[in-house]
Amino acid sequence: MKKVDFEKLILFENEDYLVINKPPYLSSLDDRHEAQNILDLAKAHTTDSQLCHRLDKETSGCLVIAKNPVAYRHLAMQFESRKVDKVYHAVVEGIKEFKDELVNRNLLANNKGIAKVSKEGKPAQTIFNTLKTYYAHTLVECKPITGRLHQIRVHLAYLKSPICGDTLYGGNPLYLSSLKRRFNLKKDTEEQPIMPRVSLHAYSIGFLGVDGTGINVIAPYPKDFQVLVNQLEKTS
Repeated sequence: MKKVDFEKLILFENEDYLVINKPPYLSSLDDRHEAQNILDLAKAHTTDSQLCHRLDKETSGCLVIAKNPVAYRHLAMQFESRKVDKVYHAVVEGIKEFKDELVNRNLLANNKGIAKVSKEGKPAQTIFNTLKTYYAHTLVECKPITGRLHQIRVHLAYLKSPICGDTLYGGNPLYLSSLKRRFNLKKDTEEQPIMPRVSLHAYSIGFLGVDGTGINVIAPYPKDFQVLVNQLEKTS
């Protein structure tokens, strides 16, 4: 992965917080296999930087970084009392008409980092709304109330609406040939998925700043997610 220009990721900044649009495939925290991660890049920008939450490596979008310990504690308390508004967008399989669909199912994560619905797990709630339906897919707004590992992905799989490209939880990669009737692949080439990762983007986040003012930030879709949505628009 080429060197990331951290300044270009910043969507919002004040004396306490940075909100960035995290690119896909970049780890939030230190990763042995990666030359760079968000935390190190943030610390190079502001020495006392701490991540207030995490996004899976493949997931893009809004990530909040505190620039000082007071700001970190202030937001940690809002996360704890479920006062942070997080909205994700996902492209799922099938035509779904979700209207404030609440999934209230406990989640249990194993030591391999895979989660499943289980009575023995921790409480987890997500609210789903359909944004747009296509020929055989749906763009869904996901509002996690809790913050469990892979929560949105597992809850959508539970609704029999796995996220496109989420092979871990039953989602299939989405190929252009499945959307376009007259699709011709060049000879001796293997077709690649339109988006080779889980089709999930942390679209927006809202919380209160240290002085009590509301901060609301929207992260534009990264290129791969935008291409996917454009293709679905074109072919339905």
